[in-house]
Amino acid sequence: MTSRIDDLLEEIATLERELEREFNQARKRWHYRIEAGRVRFGHEIRAAHLRLKQSVPRFLRESQPSTLITAPVVYSMIVPITLLDIWVSAYQAICFRVYGIPRVKRSEYVVIDRHHLAYLNVIEKLNCVYCGYANGVFAYVREVAGRTEQYWCPIRHARRVRAPHLHYRRFVDYGDADGYRRRLIPLRDELKRD
Repeated sequence: MTSRIDDLLEEIATLERELEREFNQARKRWHYRIEAGRVRFGHEIRAAHLRLKQSVPRFLRESQPSTLITAPVVYSMIVPITLLDIWVSAYQAICFRVYGIPRVKRSEYVVIDRHHLAYLNVIEKLNCVYCGYANGVFAYVREVAGRTEQYWCPIRHARRVRAPHLHYRRFVDYGDADGYRRRLIPLRDELKRD
């Protein structure tokens, strides 16, 4: 028997699918296609993009001094992010094989493609590569952690969790001891089929 929470979570999932359809429509409006893994714009669109590209000297002149001063701090995060990426990849390569959990495809989360946009200068492209990598690694880690949580502790929290991972929807209600005992193995098996 599904609870009202389960029903609401299903409605959210439906809205997320609808949102993805709208994103696909937006892609069509901007006239690009993907060929052999590369984004391709039409010649007219690319020419318009090049006209809007800001030079590096102008970009630096128009940047806030605080942005320029804090940039090294922002970029210093590349070290722990890269270490996290490597460690989580090793973790799932070892543990997920043992548990029979399908491995998370890192390439579905770490997407770096905005540097192909002709209207970005070299600094903006570097920023986009950095942000795509960092946020992709965090999304990848979140999915690995979500699968791990479903395997070991698929119980919803008593307090509200902001933006829970997708597996959380299937978890057992907080305080439902019978449901936990009854659903733990099926939830593990379901995870193995995903």
